[in-house]
Amino acid sequence: MTALSLKGLNKSFGKVQVLKDINLDVDDGEFVVFVGPSGCGKSTLLRVIAGLEEASSGDVLIGAENVNATPPSKRGIAMVFQSYALYPHLNVRNNMTLALKQEKQTKAVIEQRVAKATQMLDLQDYLERFPSELSGGQRQRVAIGRAIVREPKLFLFDEPLSNLDAALRMNTRVEIANLHRALDASMIYVTHDQTEAMTLADKIVVLNEGRVEQVGSPMQLYNNPSNRFVAGFIGAPSMNFLPADLIHKGDTRTLGIRPEDLFLSDDGVLSATALHVEALGADTNIIAQLGEHQITIRLFGQHSVADGESLKIGFTDEKSFYFDSNGSRVH
Repeated sequence: MTALSLKGLNKSFGKVQVLKDINLDVDDGEFVVFVGPSGCGKSTLLRVIAGLEEASSGDVLIGAENVNATPPSKRGIAMVFQSYALYPHLNVRNNMTLALKQEKQTKAVIEQRVAKATQMLDLQDYLERFPSELSGGQRQRVAIGRAIVREPKLFLFDEPLSNLDAALRMNTRVEIANLHRALDASMIYVTHDQTEAMTLADKIVVLNEGRVEQVGSPMQLYNNPSNRFVAGFIGAPSMNFLPADLIHKGDTRTLGIRPEDLFLSDDGVLSATALHVEALGADTNIIAQLGEHQITIRLFGQHSVADGESLKIGFTDEKSFYFDSNGSRVH
């Protein structure tokens, strides 16, 4: 069954169109990630789904119900923001129960839902604390718990990990993934971080300048990008792009090669100079100059390469991508 359908959705602010003919279905229990660069429209799209912004045209259906004219509080959604949005004068328990009290849920229902959420998020020892007494990660867990207790039809996450440090981001990412499995709920998650998208999503929606560039599973997008934008956005370090003429004389296409598909070889067909070496322990990234182009080579393990060293680089054509002058994939 479909949890959410967007049909011909457009949104303009004055003369600026920020969403352009968005069509998308989210299935029940599916974890869908909206990803793209800053300004691509992903947060605006989330706000339209939530009812915080009104679409200029098109339809939003939650389940089978058209909610275009339905206020946010009646849409059966719960939203988790980047800023936590906790009430500083309320303790954890009261932050989590406020919406339920406003819905006039019974005391028994409130206690049961709070007990379930606090156990899932390991918040039992923090119920009497105030937000100022919590770490950033704990505050975000409270914000997620506040969403869980409402038992919504749809969870909406708007860059919820942006304010956390790297270690906390990874831990909270795992908690969100475990939460999705435990709840079997439909979730939409907005991020500009493609690593979050790749590790969390059942389905990724890549947005660019208000348009959907491609929809698919993480590995579908990684292995079969439909265009140069998706190929360059999905994957870290980013795909290298070179004129195909460097390999095939007279070829007007653009050649795309992922950093991990390049290797050092005395028989390599490309000649470059090492500019900078990132020794990461498990991996070594070499940033090199190839004519007018800068490329990244990702090698497994530890390698001794000096800045300024001349390199011969090889690759296999089977793992390469070709794009035409419009950026479309050429198979």
